[in-house]
Amino acid sequence: MKKKQTLEELRKEKGYTCEEMAKKIGVCKSYYWHIEHHNRRLYYDTAVKIAKVFQMRPDEINWDGK
Repeated sequence: MKKKQTLEELRKEKGYTCEEMAKKIGVCKSYYWHIEHHNRRLYYDTAVKIAKVFQMRPDEINWDGK
């Protein structure tokens, strides 16, 4: 089974900055950064928005970074 990529890996692979990702999902840059670095709780609706940016399903992303 293929290892799931983290948010940071996916974002960098697409060439997006934290600020660009934040704009795409409708949050501020610092809030997105905190989600990516596991300092904020990730709500399901936000997970769905992030997954859509990467054209994935939420369960295909490694959300905890482990």
